[in-house]
Amino acid sequence: MRFKFYIFVLVVSAFGWSDFARAQPAKPATRSITVVTEPNAIVWIDDIRRGATDASGKLIIKTAPAGVRKLRVRADGFKEAAQTLTAAQKGEVKVALVKTTDEAEIAFQQAETAVSADREKAIELYRQAIKLRPRFAEAQLGLARVLLDNNDTVESLKAVREARKIKPVYPEASAVEGRIYRAEGDEEKAIAAFKKAIREAKGFQPEAHTGLGLLYKERAEGFGSEGDLEQEKINYDLAAAEFKTALTQLSGAPDAEVIYQMLGISYEKQQKYTEAIRIYEEFLRVFPDSSEASAVRSFIVQLQKQMKEQ
Repeated sequence: MRFKFYIFVLVVSAFGWSDFARAQPAKPATRSITVVTEPNAIVWIDDIRRGATDASGKLIIKTAPAGVRKLRVRADGFKEAAQTLTAAQKGEVKVALVKTTDEAEIAFQQAETAVSADREKAIELYRQAIKLRPRFAEAQLGLARVLLDNNDTVESLKAVREARKIKPVYPEASAVEGRIYRAEGDEEKAIAAFKKAIREAKGFQPEAHTGLGLLYKERAEGFGSEGDLEQEKINYDLAAAEFKTALTQLSGAPDAEVIYQMLGISYEKQQKYTEAIRIYEEFLRVFPDSSEASAVRSFIVQLQKQMKEQ
């Protein structure tokens, strides 16, 4: 795999059917902001993780989406804070955090930190948070995610359903449900869950769009191996449309790196080299310092060579 897959895996397109092959991801207006808060705090804009603050408590976001947005910040030992990022705000945005003694919140934060290093410990901490606060939807969903990462789809689905009992309209839970069904090979239920997530979020749900894109891409590969070129093309077109929407919604967030990869591959598989090159060039503009930048440049050279040989 060309990129490191960090994303939650993980879109309904605004493009017409006849435009799939040539359309580019819309480039939303952006601005640069610097979030100033506690050190090592995680920052989200519209529930999209944008990174963590440095030792001085600052995080520069060069591609923050324009318009009115929801800014959310969490740091270990502090109560999570959310505030509105107004359309006119740019430059420094200060977010004051308050210390917390809430044992459920602290257990939840510890679980979130443990996920990448010790899944079993994370599961234990999520369950502890839920025991301390039974109506803790975010902890239920965190538990569902780590159980899914452990390939325990049965218990993961139970946690999703518990989360939805607390929050009946929960787009993120529906997106995770889609991922569970996709992992189980139930494509129809996965598609229904991803589309539900998108409806619940009024269109803005990049995790669900990414999940749909991956599902359609896998379908295309299956049809290709069977020699069904018509269905292969239809599903690559669907995949490309979903990935484009996810890219637009992620607006330069770190998770967008892997989506560029998926979209580029979708084009390459159809020998749409011009479109693939355009996507890889866009990747280099958005992520010039990526560890994958040199590899992406080599992809462009290879594709240009293939175009000349056609």
